[in-house]
Amino acid sequence: MKIEKAHILNLDAIFSITKSCAKHLIEKGIFQWNQYYPSKEVLKKDIELNQLWKLVENNLIIGIIVLTKIEDVEYKSVKWLTENGNNLYIHRLAVHPNYQGKGNAQLLMHFAENYAEEHNFHSIRLDTFSKNLHNQQFYEKRNYIKLASIYFPKQSEHPFYCYEKLLNV
Repeated sequence: MKIEKAHILNLDAIFSITKSCAKHLIEKGIFQWNQYYPSKEVLKKDIELNQLWKLVENNLIIGIIVLTKIEDVEYKSVKWLTENGNNLYIHRLAVHPNYQGKGNAQLLMHFAENYAEEHNFHSIRLDTFSKNLHNQQFYEKRNYIKLASIYFPKQSEHPFYCYEKLLNV
């Protein structure tokens, strides 16, 4: 098992993972991802910006995570715990449904937190869907603090909760 930067040649496999995850969530009644998000274009841009990492097992991509310094415009109104400027944002954490429940999401989050500490970020920020209780518990067990609600109208009428974890403050 290894985590490494994704390449443009991985785009179709990565898009397939996100589509499988979206379908799996919808089957569980969680309408977090859909036909619009995450799009192939969004994932392509993540790869081009060098911010998409892949989890590989036996030469097969089984999960992804985006680590970026770029703050989404939807986050501008959030009252974060730390000053803006030295924060790592996590997006699009996904593990193929066939590989869920085996600690792979924990592995990706551990990687992200180590990356943030090694690069001296003050905190890690992310959001998760308000109707995805499993994800909320997942982040809260990792000491992420729920702060505010934001909306992504193309994804859902329901809010997404913003979380932050303090690191090198």
